[in-house]
Amino acid sequence: MTQNDNNEQSTSHELSSHSGARYWGNVEVIEEGDSYRISRVEIKPRHGIKPQIHYHRNEHWVVVSGVAKVTCGETEVLLNRNESTYVPAATLHKVENPGLIPLVILEIQNGEYLGEDDIERPYDLNLIKPPSENK
Repeated sequence: MTQNDNNEQSTSHELSSHSGARYWGNVEVIEEGDSYRISRVEIKPRHGIKPQIHYHRNEHWVVVSGVAKVTCGETEVLLNRNESTYVPAATLHKVENPGLIPLVILEIQNGEYLGEDDIERPYDLNLIKPPSENK
């Protein structure tokens, strides 16, 4: 795949800055444009992505395999294969793999700004305490 005439799409070979291994699993950017990014996210069993907030983008997650434990705001749900959820901008959210097999999700990010600096992790900044510490 090559870039189109409008320079709106990039190939997966050109997206290495967002792709790569993480302590909790792996991210592979499949396609990216000016206002969207589609990624394959794999989360190891018993691992998860820390709670975070994005102010300029929404996210859609579709479970391809495994089970996802998703917290979005005050709502927590378990999602199975072929189920999905929507994460609005400016909403604290996290995803965990409570299962014994890898969790694979397709993540579609959409917004005016998709930079990696549009992320806030309130627990890391001590802005709020995790629920287990509020007792």
